[in-house]
Amino acid sequence: MLDLFPDEKIKLDLPDATFEYYPAFFSKEEADILFQKLLQNTPWKQDNITVFGKTHLQPRLTALYGNEGKPYSYSNIIMHPHTWNSTLIYIKDKIENVTNINFTTVLLNLYRNEKDSNGWHSDNEKELGKNPIIASISLGENRIFQLKHIEKKDIKMNLNLNHGSLLLMKEGSQIFYKHQLPKTTSSKNSRINLTFRTIF
Repeated sequence: MLDLFPDEKIKLDLPDATFEYYPAFFSKEEADILFQKLLQNTPWKQDNITVFGKTHLQPRLTALYGNEGKPYSYSNIIMHPHTWNSTLIYIKDKIENVTNINFTTVLLNLYRNEKDSNGWHSDNEKELGKNPIIASISLGENRIFQLKHIEKKDIKMNLNLNHGSLLLMKEGSQIFYKHQLPKTTSSKNSRINLTFRTIF
C-alpha cells in the first residue's frame, strides 16, 4: 500500500509508463459539493456487459458525456454522450489547465457499495488512439485501485484513491498496464469515478 500526503503531485514509481497522482486535486469541501451534484443530477444507467461469452449486468452504474458525435464503445457496449453540463465543464477545465491536454469525453462510473467493481482492463479502445492519456477523478468513498504490468508480472501497485484526487495515466499506461477496482469485504459508501479521455 502506498501512503500519500495531500497537496502533492506524485509520480508513481512504475516502469514503461507515466502515472501522476494528485491526492488533493480538489479540496474536501469542493469535492463534497461535486460528488452530491453528480450523484443527484446524472442520468445513471446499468448496461448489460458480455465477458467470455456470458452476459450480465455491469456491477456499477455509468453515464457518458462529451462532444457531439463522439460515441464510445467497450465490451460490446456503445454509449452515446450526453451534452456537457456546467459541473463537468468545471472539472474538465481544471484538469485541462493543469495537464495542457484537451479531453473530448468523460465516462462516469458510480460504485454504489463494496460489491460494485471494475475488472482488469486497459483503456485501449481504437477510438482513443494508439497511446491514450486518461485523467481519472475520484469522488466519495476511498477505494483501492490496482495496477499491474502486462509483461512484467512482478510489477504491481495498490493505490488508495482519495476523495477529490486526480490520477493522470499518461504515455504507456494503457499499453503496458492493466488496472481494476476490485470488490472488497469492507463496507463502503458510494464512489463516483470520472475518466476523461480523448476520442479521435
